[in-house]
Amino acid sequence: MGTMANTPARGGGTPLDPKLADRLLDLLSSDNAFRRQFKKDPKAALVSIGLSTGIERSCSSISTMARKEEIARSRDQLRAHLISVGAFTIPHCFEAGKVASTLRRK
Repeated sequence: MGTMANTPARGGGTPLDPKLADRLLDLLSSDNAFRRQFKKDPKAALVSIGLSTGIERSCSSISTMARKEEIARSRDQLRAHLISVGAFTIPHCFEAGKVASTLRRK
């Protein structure tokens, strides 16, 4: 089962393991069933891909999921964000129309 790195990042979050970040981005940019689960219950979606610790504060749902194309277009920046800033901001960085602006603020 995958876990997050143990070192808190700036802002208090714990970075995702790079393999887990890749898996999350693969699914969010291609898998409609996972996207529905992530929108409805981010915590359950994250647990389903192996995130086993530190997600208690990342459980707020998002109102409108970013399109697969928007996630794919911003993949490199999202990955860098997830493995450096941390998992506690996961749901917020996938809000429709806000991916780029969220990444610029971090």
